[in-house]
Amino acid sequence: MATGGAVPDEAPEFALTMCCLAFTPHLPVRRFAPYADPLILPLATLLTGLGLVLLHRLDHAYRTPPAGGQQLLWTVIGVAACLLTLALLKDYRQLQRYIYVTMAAALVLLIAPALYAGDTYGAKRWVYLGPVSFQPGEFVKVMIAVFFAGYLVSHRDALALTGRRALGMRLPPGRQLGPIVAVWSASLLVLVLERDLGTSLIFFGLFIVMLYVATGRGSWVVCGALMAVVGATVVGSTEPHVKGRIEAWLHPFDIFLPVDRRPPGLISDQAAQALFGFGSGGMTGTGLGQGHPELIGFAGRSDFILTAVGEELGLAGMMAVLLLYALLAERGLRAALVSRDPFGKLLALGLASALALQVFVVTAGVTGLMPLTGKALPFLAQGGSSMIANWLLIALLLKVSDHAQRPGDAPPHDDEQATRPAI
Repeated sequence: MATGGAVPDEAPEFALTMCCLAFTPHLPVRRFAPYADPLILPLATLLTGLGLVLLHRLDHAYRTPPAGGQQLLWTVIGVAACLLTLALLKDYRQLQRYIYVTMAAALVLLIAPALYAGDTYGAKRWVYLGPVSFQPGEFVKVMIAVFFAGYLVSHRDALALTGRRALGMRLPPGRQLGPIVAVWSASLLVLVLERDLGTSLIFFGLFIVMLYVATGRGSWVVCGALMAVVGATVVGSTEPHVKGRIEAWLHPFDIFLPVDRRPPGLISDQAAQALFGFGSGGMTGTGLGQGHPELIGFAGRSDFILTAVGEELGLAGMMAVLLLYALLAERGLRAALVSRDPFGKLLALGLASALALQVFVVTAGVTGLMPLTGKALPFLAQGGSSMIANWLLIALLLKVSDHAQRPGDAPPHDDEQATRPAI
């Protein structure tokens, strides 16, 4: 109404679609995960619906092919993948038997974009199969959460109880330090070869969080933080694309200076336009459809979609969206707390942490707290890979939550056979 002066003709169709999107998954969840946390599915549905509204709003602003309809198709596929996972995965503990296969596949997917000769928007984050493209990093975050959960269940005692004391803390032993060095190297490899700062931060940060929770040793966090600082410093000072993003973070408004006075590598005004958008939004926003998110350009549909929220819905709307993410992550952490097996605890923790880390790096990037990462904001931003991967994440959280809260005397589902965890 703000952009066209009348209620859009497709409003009833969209409302019916969203009702179906909310109601259709409810029945399979009641069938295959009846004891799951009742907030996880509604929160994911609400965020997805808000993302479709924002993309439809941006379609009115951009002079490019509309993205709202395509995103709706990916949403249906993502929800279908979620329901299929709930139906076929009888017991999530079966995943523990395939942790090394999962990690091998994750590493292949992680390195695949580096083998592609070209790049998109400065980063090698996509893999192209004919007319179809996808981002492997979105699926890798789920796969490495599965691997880390299984690996740490088997090795947490060795990681927690051995090592030498130095400077008031117990340092990890050299033999057990190998995994963290390997993960650090892999994250640096992604950062250097693919120039993908966001995936690197999520990949390494997730491992440190899960390692700390599994062992309770602060020395792992200290070692991880030091290694992250060293790696980021080296790559940030040598890789032109990453260096350019750091310059845009440090001096966002220098893009409006004459070319000869700009810092080297500073070529984008997106960071500055995002800050202008947040500033014009104020407390309550300009109103949906009454801002100018198109000034940010193509990124308004990916990580900078949060800027459209801040400009048109204001600080109040942006905080509401962030609280929805926080509540979704909290329900995942709650599933970890009440889970009755160590693998389920660490798996739910890893999935919730991966979601929280991705929201943090995107929000911090667009608000100027840290350099831009280019990652998609879960559920809100345009992207089929992101939508499918995040709905798979929801499916696993529902499974863990269902198992954790199922009464002890309740029988398993009709088609479910008890599975012995392969620990």
